[in-house]
Amino acid sequence: MDLRQLRYLVTLSEERSFTRAAAREHIAQPALSQQIQRLEREVGLPLVERTTRSVVVTDAGQLLIARARRMLAELEAAREELDSLRGVLTGRVSIGAMHTMGPVDISLVLAGYHRLHPGVELTVREQSSEELAEMLRVDELDLAFLSVTERIESHGLGLHQLVSEELVVVLPPTHPLAGRASVSMDQLAEEQFISFREGARLRELLFAAGRQHGFEPRVMLESNETERIRRLVSRGMGVAILPQSDAAGPGAEVAVLRLSRPSLYRDITLAWRAGRRHPPAVSRFLTLCRDTFAIDMDG
Repeated sequence: MDLRQLRYLVTLSEERSFTRAAAREHIAQPALSQQIQRLEREVGLPLVERTTRSVVVTDAGQLLIARARRMLAELEAAREELDSLRGVLTGRVSIGAMHTMGPVDISLVLAGYHRLHPGVELTVREQSSEELAEMLRVDELDLAFLSVTERIESHGLGLHQLVSEELVVVLPPTHPLAGRASVSMDQLAEEQFISFREGARLRELLFAAGRQHGFEPRVMLESNETERIRRLVSRGMGVAILPQSDAAGPGAEVAVLRLSRPSLYRDITLAWRAGRRHPPAVSRFLTLCRDTFAIDMDG
């Protein structure tokens, strides 16, 4: 097997389509298919299952892809380090972001980095915190902005917290509790909630708070878009718990109350795979993130 075949396999696993993978690698689709077939013959196992609609990676393919990503990352790091010695910064930085970033403006650091290093390709993927953590562990991402759950904290990631933000209760304007300054979780036991989907830190916090007060929150609707959640709450479809910045910003009219028992906070944390040697492009992005957001939050 050669590195080109491994790169094609990794790209195919991400695109789930021979057509899209070939376009991304700038080769003809038959040529990509031939290279994957040669790789399968060499390893003696099927690596992908081809269907009329998509490509499914086999267990053997997943095993090889995990190793391939690390090999390709090391090779890219070596190339970038040599470029750095020549005074040229190139490469690619793959960044993950959770669905609601609150006071952390990721566009600020992306634009600043692009001005400093226009030769580096930047890509951004949006997923739940736990999905982002898994993508970091298999080197599908270099860095990610996420909230730390128990599963994330204990499994092989480096973490640098950027901010901690209070969560508040969002109610329809006509709700009987809407005129109060604060509300406790037990007062919401009979409510129907609009919640983020499975894997989101905000959903985990909602359910933990409900169980702490002896009930399982009833989720009527799910969405990972805070503005949609606000619109649904505004129209009386349920109540929600959101970060303060999302609840207080411009958008649909809602009543915003402090949650007094228990007080809840979510973090926004910059994460990476522990022990991974970052190429220069990624190291500089990490440094710029720390400097940029430290300045913003101190000022």
